[in-house]
Amino acid sequence: MARKVPKRGLPPMHPGELLREEILPAIGRPKTEIAKLLGVSRQTLYDVLMERQPVTPIMALRLGKLCGNGPDLWLNLQKRCDLHQAQQELGEKIKNIPTLEVA
Repeated sequence: MARKVPKRGLPPMHPGELLREEILPAIGRPKTEIAKLLGVSRQTLYDVLMERQPVTPIMALRLGKLCGNGPDLWLNLQKRCDLHQAQQELGEKIKNIPTLEVA
């Protein structure tokens, strides 16, 4: 039987928002330097910060090392964001798919 997940008020946070709003201000270094430390172009970093690009596993490894918190946080944030977006796009179609039970 499927469990109902309670709805929450806010949609999941894109990892770029956390990086832009919390992490980078706390680090206090220019974005150009952060991009260089990550080994990515400034445009790649800006695309993540502006939520135009997802955090890939490779970027999660880079961010996790730079921030000292590992890749899982970044991947989990991205996963939640992606699932929320997919649910918004496919909500009715998903509801129409039956759930099969094992005999």
